[in-house]
Amino acid sequence: MLVYAATAVAVLLGWAYLGAVVLAVPDAARATLGPGMNLTALGAGPSIPAFLLALCAPTTLATGLDAATVAVTLAMWVAMVFAMMLPSALPMFTTYSDIAAEARRKQMRVPSVLVLASGYVSVWIAFAVAATAAQLLLVWLGTLSPAMTPLAPALSGTTLIAAGAYQFTSAKYACLVRCRAPFSILFTRWRTSAHGMYRLGLEEGLFCLGCCWALMVVMFAVGVMNVVWMAVLTVLMVAEKTGSGRALTWGIGAGLIAWGGLLLAVSEPGRRLMGLA
Repeated sequence: MLVYAATAVAVLLGWAYLGAVVLAVPDAARATLGPGMNLTALGAGPSIPAFLLALCAPTTLATGLDAATVAVTLAMWVAMVFAMMLPSALPMFTTYSDIAAEARRKQMRVPSVLVLASGYVSVWIAFAVAATAAQLLLVWLGTLSPAMTPLAPALSGTTLIAAGAYQFTSAKYACLVRCRAPFSILFTRWRTSAHGMYRLGLEEGLFCLGCCWALMVVMFAVGVMNVVWMAVLTVLMVAEKTGSGRALTWGIGAGLIAWGGLLLAVSEPGRRLMGLA
C-alpha cells in the first residue's frame, strides 16, 4: 500500500504541475496548444497565484535563452516523466515489494524499493534533459511556435511516421517483453546491495526507455504542452505494458503512420509531390 501511495503522490504531483503549466496559458490561447486542447478552453479558467505563474509559465526563445527558460522547460519534461512513466512502472515496483517481503521473512538484506525506483527514474530524467535540449533547439531553429507546437505539418507528419514505424521493430518488442515480465528479472537478478539494486533499476529504466521513447517523442508532433495527448499516451503505454501480444502495439503504429501520412499529404511539400501546389 505504501508503494501504491508513494507512486500515486509522485504521479499526481507531475500532473498538478502540468495542469498549472496549462493554466498559465491564457484561456483563449489554450486551443493552440495542439489537437484536443480546445477541450480545455471551454470557459474562463481559474487564476493561479503570481509566484506559481512564474514557476509554470511556458517560455520560448522569443524572450531569449536564459536560466529561467531552461529551468521551466526542464521542469515541464520532468513532470511529464513522473506523470506518464511512473504509472506504467507500478507493476515493477509492486513486484519488487512482494519479492522483498519474502526476502525479509528469510532474514535477507533488502534494499529499499526507493533504490530501484531511483535508478529507473534516473534514466527518464536523463531523457527529460535530452528532450529539453531538443525542444530549445527546435524553437531556436524556428520550427516550434510560441505554443510549442510544430509550425510545419511536414515536421509533425515525419515525427508521427517515425514513431509509428518503431512500433513494428524487434527492438520495440524485445523491450516491451522485458517490461511485461518484471518478476522473472527481479527474482533472477536480485541484488542485496543498494548499488546493485540501483544498477538493476537503471537497466529496467533503459528497457522502459527502449519501449516508450518513440511514443514520448510524439509529444513534439502534437504539442509539447498538450495534456490531452499526454493522458492518451499514458493510457496507451500502460495498456501496452500490462497486455500481451503485438496487436495493440501494431495498432498504435499503424494509427500513427496513417496520421503522419495524412499530415504529409496536406503539407506544402506533399501537395507539390502530388501536383496540387
